Amino acid sequence: MAQPADLIITHARAITMDPAQPRAEALAVRAGRIAYIGTNTEALGMRGRQTRLVDAAGRTLLPGLIDSHYHLLWGSLTLDDIRFEGVGSYSEMANVVRGYAAAHPTKPWLAGYGLAYNMLPDHGSLTRQHLDAIIADRPLIVVAFDLHTAWANTKALELANLLHGAVCAPGNEIVLAADGTASGELREPGAYNLVTSLIPAPDVAQMRGLLQKGLAQAARYGITSIHNMDGDAEQMALYQDLERRGELTLRISIPLLATPETPSAALAEALAMRDSQSALVTSNRVKCFLDGVIESYTALLLEAYADRQDTTGAAIFTAEQFTQLATEADRLGLQVTVHAIGDGAVRRTLDGFAYAQQANGRRDSRHRIEHIEVLDLADLRRFSDLGVIASMQPVHAVISTPGQVWAARVGQQRWARSFPWQTLRASGAQLAFGSDWPVVSQNPFLGMQAALTRQPWADGQPDQAQSLSDTLAAYTVAGAYAEFQEAHKGQLCVGMLADLVVLSGDIEATPPDQMPDMTAVLTICNGRVVYENGA
Repeated sequence: MAQPADLIITHARAITMDPAQPRAEALAVRAGRIAYIGTNTEALGMRGRQTRLVDAAGRTLLPGLIDSHYHLLWGSLTLDDIRFEGVGSYSEMANVVRGYAAAHPTKPWLAGYGLAYNMLPDHGSLTRQHLDAIIADRPLIVVAFDLHTAWANTKALELANLLHGAVCAPGNEIVLAADGTASGELREPGAYNLVTSLIPAPDVAQMRGLLQKGLAQAARYGITSIHNMDGDAEQMALYQDLERRGELTLRISIPLLATPETPSAALAEALAMRDSQSALVTSNRVKCFLDGVIESYTALLLEAYADRQDTTGAAIFTAEQFTQLATEADRLGLQVTVHAIGDGAVRRTLDGFAYAQQANGRRDSRHRIEHIEVLDLADLRRFSDLGVIASMQPVHAVISTPGQVWAARVGQQRWARSFPWQTLRASGAQLAFGSDWPVVSQNPFLGMQAALTRQPWADGQPDQAQSLSDTLAAYTVAGAYAEFQEAHKGQLCVGMLADLVVLSGDIEATPPDQMPDMTAVLTICNGRVVYENGA
């Protein structure tokens, strides 16, 4: 008799994402892998004395969800700071800061995260004087939800020696006021890190505690894999330490973050990271930011911004710098992952990938472009032609609709080719979905709702809404494909890794307006239950 199963789930509405067997009612797990998928009767035949039996009671069973764009450490380290999610006005923001300051009277630095641009006072301008009026005796920095703009009070600027400005790397800026002093606005991390670097760092125990909070949130949503979008060997070692302690509750694909100053020789660190992979922490990528964001005019557009005709934005990498990085990384067999929001940045990235392919020969590289918030249709077919993955975040479209700062910046002439999910899918491009946490909530069901309910922003524009089957694929099998793991996860198949989630209801019967209320009742990663609530 075969070894009994460790766990059996019965009476499920399993959506397997396997075209050979798309539906099932039961699943068995043994030794960290799926040992059976099919009927209740056959699954129960694998029950032993130590087998755990879970009755899904008609709930949906899915492969573990894969978030293809995530910042685990960045997000976790902010969980105990000031949070602005749900803040609806500047006055509310001010009250939140004052309340936190009063509750933490001995904290030397105050930092807040998650501020929406449309919460800014005086027609979108937040100055150090505004922040001084909230709190002046302690340094304060407020970071926008997208992590691309921050605002500091005078005390923080003085401590960082930035009150009269400073030179930053291209694409970063300390914005000056009319009097020549720093206004308080700091565009891109290369500027605001000059301030945040002064904030006392948590010790190892505090960092681990915050990471455990972040991991617990992901497990509650059924997330069993993430593609981290920042990293290095030190961060990889931190995650592997959690893995050794049995505290890592999901799989992490981690890149080496590269900048224009990263020499080709430094890519040896990426190769060393690849050589030191473990069961839950993998690495075979280089990540870079080619541009910034629309809201702060730092995303690179092909034509001028609609509300500022004097600029097309700025690139962090020149075309030559990026092409050199992409070609060398590709030669070394590394996947290249690029933040590119504006249509100018997307084109520059595709040009670099095309050059690398010509120089090194065509291979299954699966290079990726993250975000693609504006696309020139002349570049549409290049995704499928070059085998480039479109990694996109549905909730970003929700916070960019007409009436928001984003839509005004790009102008209505670009709306039809903004967040072009279905346009890319129809062209043959492979789409993977994620959240970009902590930029927005990591709740994948909020992302699914955004994908399902997307409406054209003006008459005659293309419909970018996604079907449920395509949406689920973008959070499962396509996410696995995007990290070369489609043979191991992303589907409920015998032999696949036992990464799976039982949802709180039947996702196919759930109206889109109720989708964000969906959650996990049982999350399993690598055959181990990492979250349960009523299963």
